[in-house]
Amino acid sequence: MFKIAPEGLPFIICSAILTFIIYASGRNWIAALPALLTLFIIFFFRDPDRVIPEEEGAFVSPADGRIIVIKDVFDPLYLKKKVKLISIFMSPFNVHVNRSPVTGKVSDIIHTRGDFHAAYKDSAAATNENTVMILDSNYGRIAVRQVAGFIARRIVCRVRPGDNLSTGQKYGIIKFGSRVDIFLPEDVEVVVVPDKRSKAGETILARAKR
Repeated sequence: MFKIAPEGLPFIICSAILTFIIYASGRNWIAALPALLTLFIIFFFRDPDRVIPEEEGAFVSPADGRIIVIKDVFDPLYLKKKVKLISIFMSPFNVHVNRSPVTGKVSDIIHTRGDFHAAYKDSAAATNENTVMILDSNYGRIAVRQVAGFIARRIVCRVRPGDNLSTGQKYGIIKFGSRVDIFLPEDVEVVVVPDKRSKAGETILARAKR
């Protein structure tokens, strides 16, 4: 069954109504343009089912897209310690529903206003508008940062502090192209490489060391 993220319904309805109005006015060839736009919006807000790995200690990708950064950094903002940072760039053609990397309890949600530069640039992580979810898991505290991009101007985070999430559970969406950064414990074993394509909720990014 083809599923649509609820955040896309207002866009789809408005575009479909515009198409109908133009078509009803007799300008059939002009109606083709909003009709194509409606189809693209439906495609963009698709929300396919995913097969969530049941492997203990696995951290799955929070987003569809291309892995653009894997590095060890000191995180001074959220976790305030050395972490493994993995960044995923989401083009307008990727599924944009975000999923929890691991089972845990939401301890904080931090929204920061900012710019809307191209999300694939390293500077975007520091300067673009973003929302960070801090998650307490059995393998340590992690952070997931939804970053708005040049086209994306709307971040949706559906959870609040105190909510419990399971691995692969949907928790938000970024509209029209963006980036997601995940801050993992320093001692995890990363099992992906740069330029690899990931699927939210399915692709294992790292494993906790036993």
